[in-house]
Amino acid sequence: MATETLTLGKALNAGLRKALENDPKVVIMGEDVGKLGGVFRITDGLQKDFGDQRVIDTPLAESGIIGTAVGLAIRGFRPVCEIQFDGFVYPAYDQIVSQVAKMHYRSQGKVRIPMVIRIPYGGGIGAVEHHSESPEAYFAHTAGLKVVTCANPQDGYSMIQQAIASDDPIVFLEPKRRYWEKGPVELDAPLTGAYPLHAARVARPGTDATVLAYGPMVRTALDAATAAAEDGRELEVIDLRTLSPLDLTAAYESVKRTGRCVVVHEAPGNLGLGSEIAARITEECFYSLESPVLRVTGFDTPYPAARVEEEYLPDLDRVLDAVDRTFGW
Repeated sequence: MATETLTLGKALNAGLRKALENDPKVVIMGEDVGKLGGVFRITDGLQKDFGDQRVIDTPLAESGIIGTAVGLAIRGFRPVCEIQFDGFVYPAYDQIVSQVAKMHYRSQGKVRIPMVIRIPYGGGIGAVEHHSESPEAYFAHTAGLKVVTCANPQDGYSMIQQAIASDDPIVFLEPKRRYWEKGPVELDAPLTGAYPLHAARVARPGTDATVLAYGPMVRTALDAATAAAEDGRELEVIDLRTLSPLDLTAAYESVKRTGRCVVVHEAPGNLGLGSEIAARITEECFYSLESPVLRVTGFDTPYPAARVEEEYLPDLDRVLDAVDRTFGW
């Protein structure tokens, strides 16, 4: 297979390009996705090669983007909508919850909405207000939506194609702070990829404690595992990849071996994904646990100003501190 080293951003671009090539019903739409190539250049060059009828610069109206995409999806297209920044998605929230998520159910299965909503999310880039959010729990809580997030270039390349090929509406979360990180990508990989779209993966095997993460925090968890190994402690890191439906099979197997679990995410802890994950692991692995399931999350405040966001975001030290606490019980 042809393998190249690409950034996550370039891998997503390559995946979108392949989807456009393979299916004439795929259209990309959003603010500045065409001539500019997107603010993060994820769609760079696509309008030039596929034309402005398939890579469409829209007005600055998120509700209009999603509403138009619903109509296109009903008529047989596969729209891929870009929400320029995570904090811009809220004007479209009504369309996503009231139309995108419910149309299939409301029509008793007669209508499909095969659309993808791409959202760069999370902090770590020093952005201004409304440009750093972690809205995943809103969407994962909404019945009728599927929610996935990539953490490395290979997954970005494969998962975006899998999401576009799906007949279900999918919120596709992209960790913006990781856009420039590089990794190997198999460009000839089959559409199924190394993993199904809605499956977790073991990012690093270990024996002493399990660390669950997704999106931008997978790299942080892996860095914590590397640091822990220097002290003789082997952490197993699991990249969840899919937030709705949650795939915790690998997590259950891991926790039953290690007896300890730490869940990491950037979003606030109150009613975050970590709460649901901790509850399920406690139910499934109760007799294997040597300590409570602990969470390392953002704080229950709005994202702070850029100059102090590093104090807000979970980091290596906070993950390692939580792991240490699991050994204190």
